[in-house]
Amino acid sequence: MRLTFLGATETVTGSKYLVDAGPMRLLVDCGLFQGVKRLRLRNREPFPVAPASIDAVVLSHAHIDHSGYLPVLAREGFRGPVYCTPATADLCAILLPDSARLQEEEAEYANRAGYSKHRPALPLYTREDAERALARLRPVPYGEEFDVDGGVLHFRRSGHIVGSALVGLRGEGRTLLFSGDLGRPHDLVMPPPERVEHADYLVIESTYGDRRHAEVDPADQLAEVVERTVRRGGAVVVPAFAVGRTQALLVLLHRLQQAGRIPDVPVFLDSPMAEAATRVFHAHPEEHRLPAREAEAVRALPRATSTVEESKEIDRMRYPRVIISASGMATGGRVLHHLKALAPDARNTILLVGYQAAGTRGAALLGGAKSLKIHGAYVPVHAEVAVLENMSVHADYTETLGWLRGFRSAPRCTFVTHGEPTAADALRLHIEEELGWTVRVPAHGEVAELV
Repeated sequence: MRLTFLGATETVTGSKYLVDAGPMRLLVDCGLFQGVKRLRLRNREPFPVAPASIDAVVLSHAHIDHSGYLPVLAREGFRGPVYCTPATADLCAILLPDSARLQEEEAEYANRAGYSKHRPALPLYTREDAERALARLRPVPYGEEFDVDGGVLHFRRSGHIVGSALVGLRGEGRTLLFSGDLGRPHDLVMPPPERVEHADYLVIESTYGDRRHAEVDPADQLAEVVERTVRRGGAVVVPAFAVGRTQALLVLLHRLQQAGRIPDVPVFLDSPMAEAATRVFHAHPEEHRLPAREAEAVRALPRATSTVEESKEIDRMRYPRVIISASGMATGGRVLHHLKALAPDARNTILLVGYQAAGTRGAALLGGAKSLKIHGAYVPVHAEVAVLENMSVHADYTETLGWLRGFRSAPRCTFVTHGEPTAADALRLHIEEELGWTVRVPAHGEVAELV
């Protein structure tokens, strides 16, 4: 069995793991590279193996850094099935066309405004490409085994977002487990990741491999941010990941309003994708912790916008409000227009929630940037920039170690991926020193022989 690391090495994006086992060639995750330009350019490079040679793709979950390259793979010749959980299939049906739409719109805007170096600027893929990829999806429930050319696979709950899974593979007398993105044991809305007792080889994510989540109550932090922004007469702009973080934010806002801890200001959900993802969240009640009555109240809280004009009207309002809009790292989407309109006003607050990858606007704001480049022009940032801590849907290193301690025996080798270099190496050291396991941090393109 051979494992090739084609993404999520020295970065948290572009997850792709190629498994060759006998006649089977399998790609686990098919993510888009995001963040700094040198990573984004990898999306434009020819795929390292012929897409037509891949028998199947298996997705751990629907986030774009794990699924967003599928339209390119399908366009370039991949014709096999894409296995995923039912909720992941539902979310991909939203995220992939939306990703294509954003890229088409960005290319169109760049051509119109003339700020691209390419003539003409072209999207990485189109909505037609996304639909071609969606036709390959084959949903499989948790716990049900499925066969790919002699390899037997299954999904277990990873507790990250709805539909997220640990991917287990058995073939050539060996077992291989991919964590995907590992959730937390005490998440606000998601159940904890399932325990696993054995795997010969393990690929584990390390997004927070060098950090512990703050021991703070995000409800307290959110209440303080909303309260002081309302006192200034401003708006709270939240660049939020459409899947996972948006739903948790709505739960917190609902609970705070119900408890009288924040003013009853309007909450706008200005992201068609986030609205659609929220519908998927509520369509899979078996995937989350919320009681039915509370889930319905949370669903009714935000005012959703359906048109661009309605989105623009939010920025013209003169009263306090909360605006939740994708994307979570401010890399694209409607939130960019809200930042252009509201970042220059000191009465407003930009509230960052969750991980901000290097090279994104979210990371720039986190670093104290005084301006942001949006649509080819620099926008001054006078608004308050706040961070809502302890809202991550990724396990920190102590939570990851707690999950790993559920193994009855150590894997032959544990590969640490999906983290910035310092985070991945820190988790490697924690696992080696505290568990005594054999650990490697692979490089991009590295090949491991699993004997």
